[in-house]
Amino acid sequence: MNGTPKDTRILVTGGTGFVGSYLIRYLLRRGYTRIRAIKRPTSKFDLLAGLENRIEWVDSDLLDTIGLEDAMEGVEQVYHCAAMVSFNPAERDQMLRTNRDGTANIVNAALYAGVKKLVHVSSIAAIGRDKKSPWVDEDTKWVTSPDNSKYGISKFQAEQEVWRGQAEGLNVAVVNPSVILGAGCWDMGTAQFFKLGWREFPFYPVGASGFVDVRDVARFLILLMESDILGERFVLNGENRSYQSLQEMIAAALDRKGPRYVLSPAIARWAARLEWLRKKFTGKPPLITRENAIMTSLTYHYKNDKSIRTFDFDYIPIEQTVRETARLFKAALAEDLSPRVLPLKQIEELETE
Repeated sequence: MNGTPKDTRILVTGGTGFVGSYLIRYLLRRGYTRIRAIKRPTSKFDLLAGLENRIEWVDSDLLDTIGLEDAMEGVEQVYHCAAMVSFNPAERDQMLRTNRDGTANIVNAALYAGVKKLVHVSSIAAIGRDKKSPWVDEDTKWVTSPDNSKYGISKFQAEQEVWRGQAEGLNVAVVNPSVILGAGCWDMGTAQFFKLGWREFPFYPVGASGFVDVRDVARFLILLMESDILGERFVLNGENRSYQSLQEMIAAALDRKGPRYVLSPAIARWAARLEWLRKKFTGKPPLITRENAIMTSLTYHYKNDKSIRTFDFDYIPIEQTVRETARLFKAALAEDLSPRVLPLKQIEELETE
């Protein structure tokens, strides 16, 4: 499988972000020597501390068409990891532009540059949700539904741009990760679950979803890029769990009290209103919005059979992810919650040949 020369010019979008930073770490471990990554001028290297000088950085963003064309020059492989995740109504338009229009720009630039393969990081939210079938896999069709978040819609439309690129001659493959867990910046993304756990947040949503270790997403991306697989998508999901069980697991790993009260949709809507008022007074983004209250009240299960079968893939148990992340969180408490990165484990199938 590993026939890709280590001097292949690779471009990673979102290189300083959660998934992108772990991907770059694995690419370096794999032996790749010509990694280029896109970042904003204000981006920090917290998740790549000590490794940032081994990467060729390009200051640009997904809406900078000229900058993307320059970044794509001479590139053979593209990992498109950059995206915006938000359930804040005030950021919906920006999120749509970033995810849909930004992906269209990436696809156009890749076509123009003659890129050999693009692997796109989509989301389970882009597959769609149908209340008639709580099980979701790669063949589940998108259904217009109130269960689709604005983030999901933006990622669905982004993925359509990738398939449009395939129709125009670009070699593509897509991954649809479930909720991605792991250590990172504690004020961003799912790492905030551990802050809530430490504060002994007493409520838990009634829903359930799929969860996957960020390292598994990064490992699978490389396996997929190095393979001959084209025009396919893969659900990446370690385990299906209720939010209650996840929060209880996090609390136990942190030696804190677990959640005790159900955050029903009705209570969540009231909490969202209070958070909206708090935002008005403090300017801080709301922890709970009406939309994420609805999303976490839903129960869907995600099948990972295809990903396991294709590469004999071995997912890291979510309990291990939580335990290792909690350990790093507690260590970070002594340093004002400085960012942390999980050790690159279970990389046997990615060892340099």
